[in-house]
Amino acid sequence: MADALDSLVNIIASGVENLKLAYSEKGESIPSLDDTFLPSALDDNAKAIDARRLIVAAAAQLLSTVRFPVETLQERASELHVTAALGLVVDFDVVDIIKEGGVKGVHVNEIAAQSGIDPSHLARILRYLATRHIFREITPNVFANNRISSLLLKTKTREEVKAEPIAKFDGAQLAAYVSFWADTGLKSSAHWASFIQNPEGASAPFNIAFGTTAKMWDWFKEPGNELHSRRFIASMAGSGDRFPSEIFVSGIDGNLLNKDDIVVDVGGNVGSVALVLFKAYPHLRYVVQDLDRQIEAAQEYWNNNAPEAVVSGQVQLQLHDFFTPQPVKNAAIYFLRTIVHDWPDTDAKRILINLRDAASSSSKLVIFDRLATYSCHNPSSHTTSPSEVPSPLLSNLGIAGAGFTTNIDMLMFSLFNGKERTEVEFKELGEAAGWKLEKVTPGPLATLVFSAA
Repeated sequence: MADALDSLVNIIASGVENLKLAYSEKGESIPSLDDTFLPSALDDNAKAIDARRLIVAAAAQLLSTVRFPVETLQERASELHVTAALGLVVDFDVVDIIKEGGVKGVHVNEIAAQSGIDPSHLARILRYLATRHIFREITPNVFANNRISSLLLKTKTREEVKAEPIAKFDGAQLAAYVSFWADTGLKSSAHWASFIQNPEGASAPFNIAFGTTAKMWDWFKEPGNELHSRRFIASMAGSGDRFPSEIFVSGIDGNLLNKDDIVVDVGGNVGSVALVLFKAYPHLRYVVQDLDRQIEAAQEYWNNNAPEAVVSGQVQLQLHDFFTPQPVKNAAIYFLRTIVHDWPDTDAKRILINLRDAASSSSKLVIFDRLATYSCHNPSSHTTSPSEVPSPLLSNLGIAGAGFTTNIDMLMFSLFNGKERTEVEFKELGEAAGWKLEKVTPGPLATLVFSAA
């Protein structure tokens, strides 16, 4: 055990030195937790990212190793309070009120007066978060934002929100994300056991929580759910743009395709990825498919970004439900971006079968999605090597590597009975629908290439 502890400490120490070096090479200092967040070129720097991942992976494992296990279980079991507390400070504009005090902070009585929360309740909630390094307690009952909490600021003033409450989260992706998790996510997860015990009684835990038979997307359209819908849209804003465009460009590999070959973006929303591909491979033709609201928004999106593409017919915006037969036959490429994880295996299989029925023997299916990875070494995997992860770290780097993917996996289960899939599960899903998995490229969004079986 001592050797394992020494190894973890050495990984942390080495990671810190590498992180300091990455910042010094750019003439910057490592940001202080006490300061508010400011974007930096180092946020997306490969060296800094690698160093941070190893530091976090080793520090988390070190903490779990040395901490008394009873304390670990007590903390983990009560982490729903973190979600609830974050949701409250976002929904009641606490972060925005505290911003007005700057580095000096704001007394809890003043925050309470503006937010309408009882000061005793508010002080305890803010102290709970500050104890976990979200907010700072400058002096007793005086709180200021820090590097973490400041990311929850909204872009609209409180006066603007009062004038148009439904637009509260517009332009505030992280605030919307946290509020969504604290509301829809937390409420849905409370019904895991009920759903698992009777999976035929509802489509997903979400449906039990909100007393509806509708899928979440359709529920959003019902009267009274406008804020839920607007908040979710805000929480997902730029979600596709956060992935490097090279993932999609290399995944489609359009240089191997012939002039006027057709690439179909299935469930493509407004077609933001198709636009990336259109710019990279102008010799190809593209079809962006989705439901009515998305295609309506796509018209404006392409008019603003590449109007000539639609006018010329090189890009077609097509109304299509992927649970119905695929209208575009014999396309060179059909691709799905973060679609499959929304659906359980039976529904995902239907989507892939519809594509296989329309495909030719030379058609390819490309799926861009998160890849679930094992926490132990998997010798049959083509995407990881034991030499890539220093011992004694978990093979998937724990919360530093698979943390977000496992979170999204649980959210997909809660909302849709969907799932993030392993390489083996994608292979089996493809085979059940007539597709053969040929190639897997790991990354922040994995690329899985299938051929017609």
